[in-house]
Amino acid sequence: MENRLVNIGFGNAVKVNRILAVVNPGSSPIRKLKEDARLEKKLIDVTEGRRTRAILILDSGHLILSSVQPETIAQRLAALEQEQRLADPASARIQTEGE
Repeated sequence: MENRLVNIGFGNAVKVNRILAVVNPGSSPIRKLKEDARLEKKLIDVTEGRRTRAILILDSGHLILSSVQPETIAQRLAALEQEQRLADPASARIQTEGE
């Protein structure tokens, strides 16, 4: 899944291997994280003016605000992973044995 992209709404996509977490924006620590990212100029808003429903945390320290539900993004990530496993059965076998 090196160069795979996941759709996060409104034609925007993120590289799958850069995503550390997809979180709900409601908790106080996440709101604090969001404000810190805003001050550090590491906040990317792709909500198109709609309500923020998910925040993606990237390995670069950037936060991406999305109007797509976290569950929907998780399902899309799972579908990409499943697609990758079907395309490369040897890789899936190695991952399963290692778990």
